[in-house]
Amino acid sequence: MTDTNLILDADLAGLTGDAWLDALEDVAEEHGYFEPLGPDHQAVFLAAGPRLLVTFEDAETICKTAHGEPRSFAFARDHGWSILSVISNGESWFRHPAIYQFFDKLTDEGTFDGFDDVLFFGASGAGYAAAAYSVAAPGARVLALRPQSTLSANVAGWDTRHVAHRRHDFTKRYGFAPDMIEAAQTAYIVYSPLQKADAIHAAMFTRDNVMPLRVPGIGGRIEAALDSLDVLDDLIMAAMKGDISPASFRRLLAAPLKSYGHYLRTLHKRAIDNGHPQLAANLAAAVLRQGPDAFFEAKLAEHAGQGITPRRALSASAAE
Repeated sequence: MTDTNLILDADLAGLTGDAWLDALEDVAEEHGYFEPLGPDHQAVFLAAGPRLLVTFEDAETICKTAHGEPRSFAFARDHGWSILSVISNGESWFRHPAIYQFFDKLTDEGTFDGFDDVLFFGASGAGYAAAAYSVAAPGARVLALRPQSTLSANVAGWDTRHVAHRRHDFTKRYGFAPDMIEAAQTAYIVYSPLQKADAIHAAMFTRDNVMPLRVPGIGGRIEAALDSLDVLDDLIMAAMKGDISPASFRRLLAAPLKSYGHYLRTLHKRAIDNGHPQLAANLAAAVLRQGPDAFFEAKLAEHAGQGITPRRALSASAAE
């Protein structure tokens, strides 16, 4: 099997609901298959090259993007990867017997054995699913961004963010994500230490094949931040090849973070909160050396009013 970049010229932009699903099914049937998985999920498979990207995605989020297509499509189009995207209609954490049965079938048929490399990818609830269902493909890699370990109240009752979704049963098959990665070659668990609940979930992934990757200075939806930094696709490509280390991850983020406003504002606030106004002033000056920034201009003026002037340039990494 060789890489075959797919020509995916269907226009899904602006479509929603049944019209979007119908158009998505047409694309899938041309290059692979489309399979409903119960009432609220679908599987889309596109056959191309010997690398398989398995993604878990939400239909509403997909439809809001500029192209209206799953993230995985770009890798089929640009890199010739085969793709399998499991799509939910709303937040579900992909907990449904039809999905269990689908991955059982893929395992029984040896589908994953036909690929040289397999990567499971997702974020948050989809990151949970990427880890949980990776057990169906021994030897696969996992790239999970801020994944939950479970929403079971008995285990994660301290996480009050998703209480309504505890109705999903996390005690049945493919349930506790940190156990389901046991057969993975490597599980890259990406999280922000600023988000305590995410950090606790990440800490529950303790097996030897886990590589925890900290995203410094960024909270909230780190997948959106990594997209804004234009590094998420590069991270997915590196994960597919198994070419990630903590050091290479830091290098990937280093240059983009220096000009990422949210990250720099977070560092400035942290310096103030920790009682280091001089560091904050140094950081503000360093940012302004790169170009105008209204936020840091105002902060530098505040520091000057307090009698604090920058002493030296400060890189973002030095302020962490």
